[in-house]
Amino acid sequence: MKTLAITGSIGMGKSTVAKMFADAGIPVFDADASVREMQGPGGRLVAEIEKAFPGSTNNDAVDRDALSAMVLGDRDALARLEGIVHPAVHHERTRFILANGDAPALLFDIPLLFETHGEENFDHVIVVSADADTQRERVLAREGMTEAKFASILERQMPDAEKRERADFVVDTNGSLDETRAQVDRILSCLGLAAES
Repeated sequence: MKTLAITGSIGMGKSTVAKMFADAGIPVFDADASVREMQGPGGRLVAEIEKAFPGSTNNDAVDRDALSAMVLGDRDALARLEGIVHPAVHHERTRFILANGDAPALLFDIPLLFETHGEENFDHVIVVSADADTQRERVLAREGMTEAKFASILERQMPDAEKRERADFVVDTNGSLDETRAQVDRILSCLGLAAES
């Protein structure tokens, strides 16, 4: 079984590309989606996060805006939050691997792959990239996004150029969806993972 990691800075189109791999029959573990579920209504991390960050939850779920405001620009608070979230994500990832043990490859969608030095755990790393203007336009179009939030997120992320240099494969999402899909198909072909028809 091949283990693949997909990463890329915010607004690069990583989720879209990951879905293309899923559509081709490659099981995908989405770390962000796992976190959202664990922080959602009745999620397993809600009580622990409320204990560490009083007032960060309501209706038995994490209030992501309130929590974001508590950790934004505070490295110690962010480290405390990561100390809760990262072990839980690792547990969910292990469950995913066991559930898909017969697949020819697994794809792990990990936004901060290089920043957390996780790349050595995978056979191949795919970086999703776009130019800076496209990235900014996509990110600032998101609901609730501000220039300050965007700047704070970029601060925590390795520069795109460095990610591209460290990648085994780069998917450029500046073009059309068909052009992006063609790049995904080439990667699958290169890895001997023919897309399912």
